[in-house]
Amino acid sequence: MVNPHKVYGPQNNDLGLQLRKRNLSKVILLGMLANLCVEAHLRDLIEQGFEVLVVKDATAAPRHPELGDGYKAALINFGYIANAVLSTDDVVLAMQ
Repeated sequence: MVNPHKVYGPQNNDLGLQLRKRNLSKVILLGMLANLCVEAHLRDLIEQGFEVLVVKDATAAPRHPELGDGYKAALINFGYIANAVLSTDDVVLAMQ
């Protein structure tokens, strides 16, 4: 028996299209599951050519009893993939 497919990213919606319709090329990304949903959206948006900033202190992730801290794992990957990884305070300052 096969487990149900789990989609964590925007592959099955039109997020990229909706952003392009509004002439948006930069995305500020944050959310509840840093190591799953946020990272999946980050990867997809980067691959579609968007500039993506991740707000590191506005994300969260679970801690697995055997595999460790999903948040730390996600932060490492964010650093490799995102255009920038900043704190909320730094993002607010940059937007002023």
